[in-house]
Amino acid sequence: MNTLPRALPMALLAATVLHLGSLPFPAWAGTPGATKLGDQKVLTLVVRDPPWVRCNNNMQVAAELTNIYLLPVKIVPHALAGPGAKAPAVFYGDELIAEDGGKGNGMVSFTELADILEVEGVAKHKQEGRLMAKEPKPAHEALKTAIKDVK
Repeated sequence: MNTLPRALPMALLAATVLHLGSLPFPAWAGTPGATKLGDQKVLTLVVRDPPWVRCNNNMQVAAELTNIYLLPVKIVPHALAGPGAKAPAVFYGDELIAEDGGKGNGMVSFTELADILEVEGVAKHKQEGRLMAKEPKPAHEALKTAIKDVK
């Protein structure tokens, strides 16, 4: 009795499953690394190596947010984000906020993320930091003017 016709479909199925397991993870595989620190969601930025303009924009937004909110931020270089990851990309917890070639084309705004943090009820610092101070010190303004004049 010939068992080849019965064994062939099983062999093809096994080969297909093994092949699928060797493919890189798609971008929808999720956030690289931990998505929570304790019970608080983490803001994860996937950045290009070396950082490009859109990645720098996302890092500036993250800096401004941490100036106001008690928010853990994780910056992951694209090379360490895993196969199939896109950069720039921004995740809040498990949720994809922006991704290169997709949502927001990889860029986020302060207002967009601040609105999400407000809805989520993320705690704020007792006193806002000086990163976005409305009345910078005169010495700082003089330094900025001097830098501009050098150009």
